[in-house]
Parts: sequence; structure tokens; C-alpha cells
Amino acid sequence: MIVKYFDIKKINLIHTKLILFYGKNEGLKNQEIKKLTEGKEKVFTYEEKEILDRQNEFLEKITNKSLFEKKKEIIVKRVSDRILNLVKEINDKNLEDTTIILNADNLDKKSKLRTLFEKDKQLICVAFYPDNEQTLFKLAFEFLKERKISISPSNINSVIKKCNGDRENLFNDLRKIENYCKKGKKISSEIISKLLSLYENYSVSELVDNCLAKNKNKTLNILTENNFSSEDCILITRTFLNKSKRILVLSNDYNDNKSVDLTISSAKPPIFWKDKEIVKQQIYKWTPDKIKLLIYRVNELELLIKKNSADPINLITNFILEQFSAPTSN
Repeated sequence: MIVKYFDIKKINLIHTKLILFYGKNEGLKNQEIKKLTEGKEKVFTYEEKEILDRQNEFLEKITNKSLFEKKKEIIVKRVSDRILNLVKEINDKNLEDTTIILNADNLDKKSKLRTLFEKDKQLICVAFYPDNEQTLFKLAFEFLKERKISISPSNINSVIKKCNGDRENLFNDLRKIENYCKKGKKISSEIISKLLSLYENYSVSELVDNCLAKNKNKTLNILTENNFSSEDCILITRTFLNKSKRILVLSNDYNDNKSVDLTISSAKPPIFWKDKEIVKQQIYKWTPDKIKLLIYRVNELELLIKKNSADPINLITNFILEQFSAPTSN
């Protein structure tokens, strides 16, 4: 059953077993998940891969209920169609006092998981689309006004452009500005750029772009010339993920129209002129199936980095080097 975002407050968790949140607005999804689970005694969070690797253990956990155990909420992050059969099995069970919230990225109309949730009246499906610039500007303006931080509209727009339509990214960057201003220091365009790592991010973006374009020498030069820290590794994986998802959309369009120039010119959001050439290389190098596999592997890599924080640089480096030995579409 489809539920609009503004009707989420009407969802009754007592009578709901399974909820699917999908879409690119991770910040808004997390915001609504927090509201739904706020004050709940038992909230468990899993990655999809964790559950799929231990399905029997997971099913046992949600079906066995202790006499003293109250209602519990379970959040499963980064779900995909791979979890479909397990969801069907869960839906057939008579679960009591358990609600499972599935958090997925963008699911197209062909997604079997999305179709199941949309058509089954016992299930709830909510789409979360990226925030537009007007909404993001209002959120940023109110955040800064409440904290009495004075920033020009052009600087607010610079912050907004960096967040990729996701309010969670926006608030993370606004909090960096807030912490800086708490020290009594004046804010400027140059300071904002440094705080938000716009210069450092360019190196990360350039690294990922060239890796995805299979420009081996350039990629290795960037790795050598930049002293990336352990903290940069998550940023690199998130950049890989965002750019790979863009390639997936463009690759599908290219398959349909067979014209790379038309694909580039009709892309939404628009591709900047300076990025067009390297994006063309990326489209030529990746088929939709191969880029889907890469997206899955990047998610696995991020999870691995979080669990092995002692050696993230080597994990990232090895992953990047593996991309040059992988077959391309050409």
C-alpha cells in the first residue's frame, strides 16, 4: 500500500509488520525513522547483508518472543530486491510485537520489492524524493537564524549545492559552521570552503571520476600525490556510491537512445561542462549490470571499513586497484 510522505504520522506501528522507505533523500528517511522509533524500548539496526548471511538466525530472533519482552522495532539499511524472498517469508508469519522498517535507496518501477509493498494492503511503502533547492534553503536559513549566524544567501547556496539534495548532508555541514562560530570567529566564503572540505573533496571527486573512467595512470597519480587520511575513506566510498548511481541512470538512458551526447545533454541534474568528457568515458566503460554490481560492492566496502577501522586506507586502495583488472563494457 502506498502512503504519501506527509501521511507517515498516521502509520500505526502496533498493527504494521513491514514498512518500506525508499528514495535518495537519506536525511528525510532517517528523520522519519527516528520519529517512528523515538521512545521505543527495543530498536535494532542491521545491514541487508548481515541478515541475508544469517537468515535463519534472524527469523528465529523475530519469531521467538520472551515473556517479558515488549514490542521491538527493527531497521534494515541499504535493502534491495535481494531481500525479497525473505520479506515474503516474514510477511507470511504471524509476527507479534515486531515492526520491521526497510530502508532502501532509489527503487525503480521494475523493482519486485517495491511492487510487492505497493500492491499488498498489509504492507506500507513510502517514497522519499530529493529535497529541492527552495526547501533546502529554507531549512538552512532557519537553522542559521535560530543560532544567530549571519551568512550571505550566496554562501548558503554554496552549502546547498554540496549536499546533493539530501538534508542530512546539509545539516552535517551546517553543524560544522555552527561549531566554528561558537568560538567567536567570523565566517567568510573562504572559511566555509575550508570547513566543508570543498578543496579536499575535489581531490576525492577527481580520484573517483578517474577510477570510474578506468584512467589508471591518472588515478594512481592522485593516490600518490594526495595523503588521504583514514577519515577520508568513508568520504571516498560515499563519493563512489553517488557517482556510480549517476552512471547507472546514464547507462540505462544510453542503452535506450544509443547516443552518448543525448544522454549527457538530457541528464538531470545537469552535468557541468567541465565534467562531460569524463562522464562520457564512464558511460562507455560501464554497462547497467556491471555498475549495479559495483554499487553493491561499494556498500560492502563501506561496511567493511566501519568494521575494520584500523586499516581503511589499504581497503580503499585495494578496491580501487581491483577496478582496473575488472572487465569493462568495451
